[in-house]
Amino acid sequence: MSKLILSSEDKSTLDAGFAAAFGGAPERYFSAPGRTEIAGNHTDHQHGCVLAAAVNLETVADVCLNGSNIIRVQSEGYPAVEVSLDDLAVREEEKNTTAALIRGVASCFAEKGAKLEGFDAAVSSTVLPGSGLSSSAAFEVLFGTILNELFYDKKLSAVEIAQIGQYAENVYFGKPCGLMDQMASSVGGLVYIDFENPAQPKIEKINFDLAKAGYALCIIDSGADHADLTDEYAAIPNELKEVCSFFGKDVLREIPEEEFLEKLPELRKQVSDRAILRAIHVYQENKRVKVLASALRNEDLYAFFHMVRQSGQSSWMYLQNIYPSGAVAKQEVALALTLCATLLQGRGAYRVHGGGFAGTVQAFVPFDLLTKFKSEIERVLGEGKCHVLNIRADGGIRVK
Repeated sequence: MSKLILSSEDKSTLDAGFAAAFGGAPERYFSAPGRTEIAGNHTDHQHGCVLAAAVNLETVADVCLNGSNIIRVQSEGYPAVEVSLDDLAVREEEKNTTAALIRGVASCFAEKGAKLEGFDAAVSSTVLPGSGLSSSAAFEVLFGTILNELFYDKKLSAVEIAQIGQYAENVYFGKPCGLMDQMASSVGGLVYIDFENPAQPKIEKINFDLAKAGYALCIIDSGADHADLTDEYAAIPNELKEVCSFFGKDVLREIPEEEFLEKLPELRKQVSDRAILRAIHVYQENKRVKVLASALRNEDLYAFFHMVRQSGQSSWMYLQNIYPSGAVAKQEVALALTLCATLLQGRGAYRVHGGGFAGTVQAFVPFDLLTKFKSEIERVLGEGKCHVLNIRADGGIRVK
């Protein structure tokens, strides 16, 4: 497993950026990883099961207290952001901004009684926005780790930091999401998570060396943009909520699958067929995740890859998050998946990655096919579109 990938040269660049933005030198250095979802596509918000892993792409920050009551953040390539600790209430005009995430995380620590102070942070990230590797979750976990270290005596667990990140994204940023992204980033490693009780999720780290088994983890950028897709993402939990409301429940985990199937004729009169198909995906995906986790524990690659492919097929057929509603001319994710199928020829596995509709595809590629696979993907989709990654053992941490 891989830890930090920021080179000494990149660290020097980050330090120089801190000096240019704030003057002086940083006192501390923090890191949080991106994540890859291996299975459990859109199951977390239904209190389901997921299999995910932290990856060796990270969001890092040089940090120094500034003696004020303002958090000042300079992210590489973006305008500076300032958040006053005097007012940590939700701001509608900040929705979908970095400031909203910072304010949301800070508000949670303030409510816990943390004596917050202002600090400066120079931030850099190799977790590219829209990559499907959860750049927002890495950012939330990074700042949760910073505040936990500086102002709360490291009292919060990785799970609690993840929950704070989700709250910030849901309430302050305005994007409905489950807890998988933040949890995988905060905990680190390869993890099986059962969200039946989101306040106390069951977490199991699984020791499995993908490289030792002869496979590379590839994340393929389809070239499709995540911008303006919030409504598409929100439609999934909203439609599933309609299904749950029919049964007088809040999430699908509370509804036995047998009861759901029995009531299909009546349910179709109340909700759309797409909502029903999406619910079927969630029921089946939860079962797949458990089989996948067992396969990894037993080092059964055949079962593992078979279930990964089934997960991808279910996302396409039932969850329907491969391209936006009505898209005809542009179906980038569908094309990327088809390229994977053609190049792998029944070996390894591939699936849509993350929230879907745009962004990335995940592929498990045998080492003997990797050079050709990467070359052909980038010949069609563009140079730099196929990223070969490793699993990172650490979640959000202070490095020094």
